[in-house]
Amino acid sequence: MTPDPTPELRFEDLVSEFSDTDGVTLPHGGGGFGRSALRYRGKIFAMFVRGDLVVKLPARRVDELVAAGHGQPFDANKGTPMREWFAAPPDCPLTWSALAREALDFARQTARTTALRRRVHKEVAATAPARAGRR
Repeated sequence: MTPDPTPELRFEDLVSEFSDTDGVTLPHGGGGFGRSALRYRGKIFAMFVRGDLVVKLPARRVDELVAAGHGQPFDANKGTPMREWFAAPPDCPLTWSALAREALDFARQTARTTALRRRVHKEVAATAPARAGRR
């Protein structure tokens, strides 16, 4: 029987899994928040923190996962849980791969929504002077 891989090795496998995914950048090392993060278009969607996989998901999904006993809200060592961040411990019954894929899907959805809002805002701003002159 082979021993379970360490959490560090599991995260390294996860990084390898996402290495060829369009829009995803791999951890860059160094110091500070997010040094071990997988990012989609510059936004963190999964990272390795204190032995746990931490993923960004919709707040309601985080609540569901916590209620099911799969992990806890992530608090970044500040004592206040972050609403859209979930920490999955190494013994979480859900695979880290599945959680990271779910987080990537959420990051993609958020990026599309943000891009659409920016486009609408620009269009409204561009037409605002024209509308102000009409009465």
